[in-house]
Parts: sequence; structure tokens; C-alpha cells
Amino acid sequence: MNSILRTITTSLLPRTVSVTKVMDSSSNVTTSGSQRLLALAQHLRLYKPPPPFPEDVLEQSIEEESGGKIVSQLGFPESATMIQNPEKFSPKKAAVLICLFEGDDGDLRVILTKRSSKLSTHSGEVSLPGGKVEEGDKDDADTAKREAEEEIGLDPEPVNVVTVLEPFLSKHLLRVVPVIGILHDKKTFKPVLNPAEVESVFDAPLEMFLKDENRSQEEREWMGEKYLIHFFDYIDIEQKNYLIWGLTAGILIRAASIVYKRPPAFVEQNPKFKVPQVVSKDSSMT
Repeated sequence: MNSILRTITTSLLPRTVSVTKVMDSSSNVTTSGSQRLLALAQHLRLYKPPPPFPEDVLEQSIEEESGGKIVSQLGFPESATMIQNPEKFSPKKAAVLICLFEGDDGDLRVILTKRSSKLSTHSGEVSLPGGKVEEGDKDDADTAKREAEEEIGLDPEPVNVVTVLEPFLSKHLLRVVPVIGILHDKKTFKPVLNPAEVESVFDAPLEMFLKDENRSQEEREWMGEKYLIHFFDYIDIEQKNYLIWGLTAGILIRAASIVYKRPPAFVEQNPKFKVPQVVSKDSSMT
């Protein structure tokens, strides 16, 4: 399998971070790229995620995970949770970027990162570029693209944001919005990594997250509810091994299901966790 992005190790080159600019279907983006990517963009713009629960009704404080970076052993679509008093549920928000492009073999691939091994939490784990919402972000797409630029030097201009997916809730009730963007010209991505956060960047085939190959699972139980955690083993062109699991795997399973318009070849088994009536810094799914 030919990967279009060779794994990039941390660069200490200076980085220039500019203010990101939100793009949507009406933006003046390039129309270069294959017909398949153009058709995919059109298809995804028609996708409508389930309606979210009420937001911003009541200010709450809540624990931030990993300094606002989106890595969690546990995370499920918001529709898989039962919100008690949804009018009072207003968790911290974050966004991740699912950046898709076409590989040399014509397959759809997604950009992923490996967190720095020097980090105190979730060190060395695989995640999507992204982070918490900051003041000045216009929307979820703005957050996701800004974070991707800060983490891996991904220029936001060529990334054509086509849709957002249903929010996911992490174990500590961080609301994570997956943003799907399409990179029509892979050559525009010149990775420059933030060594404080990212050790390497690589890409993997999106369809992998619908297949039973190279996948394992663990059944766990929490408060009487059984659920599955999925693990995907991926070996890149340089024979480097990556384990993609937890919240990141769950988001990519959902994204692949929507892109390819079919369910995974395995049972996801999402539980019906109950969210506390009042969200505090110590709150988590029960």
C-alpha cells in the first residue's frame, strides 16, 4: 500500500501560525482534484447530523482532558447517552478535523497524529488533529482547522470543510465535534509539527475502520452497561506500527460509515450511559 504521506518526525523548524478562515460549500475553494473527491464533497454537504442537545443554556465548569487535546479511552455519539435535564447540560466544547484526501492508489485516506511521548497524559497515543474551542473561533470548523495548523502545520486554506458529524461525548463529558474536510491537492500539505504536542503525523485508509481486519475489541462494563472498545492496528509504508482506539476509533468508524454509506462489518455496541443532572469538574459518564 502506498501512503501519500510518509511519516513525518517532529520538526524543530519555526512555525508561523496565522488566523484560520472558515470554509464551507460556498467558499471560494479550489476545484482541483479527482471527480471522486468532488462527488464526495457534494454527498457530504447533504449530510445532516442528529439535532444536538441544547447548548449554552447554563454555564458549567467541567474537567478538561489532556490540556484540551482530544484523546480519550472512552467516547460515544451524543445520541448514545441519556441526558438528564438537557436544558442544564452545557459541557466544554472541542472539535477535531477529519482531513480526507485521495491516495496514490485512489483510496480515501485520513490524516492522524501521534502525540508526543513527553506529554504527561495519553503520551504516544494516536489522535485526530483538534482541541478545545477558544475565544475568537467562529465555529467548529474554525476550531478544528486552527488546531490542525497549530499542531501539524496544515494550511487551512486548501481544506474544504464539507460537513460536521454528531458530537461525541468523552468520558469526562467533553463534547467533541468531528469536522470533515477534504484536501483536494495533497501536495499543499507540508507538515511542520509542534514538538510539544505531536511526535509524528501519518495517514491511514478510512475504509479500514469499517473492516474486521486488523481489529480487536474489549468488552467492558460500567454501571451495568456493557460496551465495546475497538482497537485498529495499522502499519505504514515505513513499517511503523500505530494503534488507533478509543474515542479516535469511534469517530473514524462513524465517519467511514457516512462516507461509504454502509455500517461496519462488526458490532459497535455503544451503551446508553446516563449523563449527570448537573455537570461539574468531577463529572463523568455513569
